[in-house]
Amino acid sequence: MKSTDKAIDPLPESFESEEAAGEFWDTHDLTDYEQYLEPADHTIEITERVFEVEIAEDLFKKLREQAAALHQPVPKVVDEILRKELA
Repeated sequence: MKSTDKAIDPLPESFESEEAAGEFWDTHDLTDYEQYLEPADHTIEITERVFEVEIAEDLFKKLREQAAALHQPVPKVVDEILRKELA
C-alpha cells in the first residue's frame, strides 16, 4: 500500500534524452504515476532466444583475454567459437 504522505515529483512532459528518462525512472517508482499510464496494444515478436551456460572461472578468464585482444565482447567470441566447433 502506498504512503499518502509521500511527496511525489511531477512527471515531466518529456525528457531531453533516453539517458535523462533512465535517470528519472532509476530514482522514481512507476506505481506513483499509475494515473498517467495508458494501455498499449503492441505485439512483441521474439525472433531469437539466448541461453546462459556456466563455465569454469579459468575458461572465462581465457575468453575474456581473447575477447579483449580481438576488441569484441565475450559473448560474441563464445558464439563464434561454438559455431566453428559445432559446424
